[in-house]
This record gives sequence, structure tokens and C-alpha cells, in this order.
Amino acid sequence: MRWLALAFVALIVGLQYPMWLGKGGWLQVREYGRQLAAQRETNATLKQRNETLDADVRDLKAGYEAIEERARAELGMIRNDEVFFQIERGGTGVKPAATATKTKSEKPK
Repeated sequence: MRWLALAFVALIVGLQYPMWLGKGGWLQVREYGRQLAAQRETNATLKQRNETLDADVRDLKAGYEAIEERARAELGMIRNDEVFFQIERGGTGVKPAATATKTKSEKPK
């Protein structure tokens, strides 16, 4: 009787092994689920980037406003009839002129 019980336990363990630890078992399915979630997150980020690039391409094809905006921002270009003012932050924007002072030790040239 004891051998029969041990045989049934061994049979049950033998049948459960592939389900838990074998190829396509629960542990591997959980790992695939984690990988799938990470890939979906990456895909969502890339999809957002692609939509932004697509909008930029459509703007550049549609008219000159986007081209003009890029030329101003990236290349610092201005139109012929415009006046460009640059304001420096963090200071007065005016540097004092260097003054030439002679000391007694300097020889005149």
C-alpha cells in the first residue's frame, strides 16, 4: 500500500514538473509576460516619437512657416527687412571699454 502511494506521488510530481518548470511552464510564461509589458512600453514611446516626427515632416511639406521657424531657431537666420535685437541675461549687456593706463615703469614707444 505504501508503494502505491509513493507511485501516485511520483506520478503527480512527474506530471506537474512540465507545467511548472518545463518549456512553456508557468514560470516561463510569467517571464514572457514581463518581457511583453516592457516591449509594449518601448513601443508606446517609439510610437509617440514617430508621431512627432511625422507631424514635423507634414509641417515642413505644407508651408514655409515651419522652415522659417527652424531657420531662425537652429541657424540664427533673419529676414532682410528685419532688425535683430539680442538681449543678454544676467548682466547689463554693456561691457566697459578697456582703458590704457601707463605706469611709470613702462617705456613710451
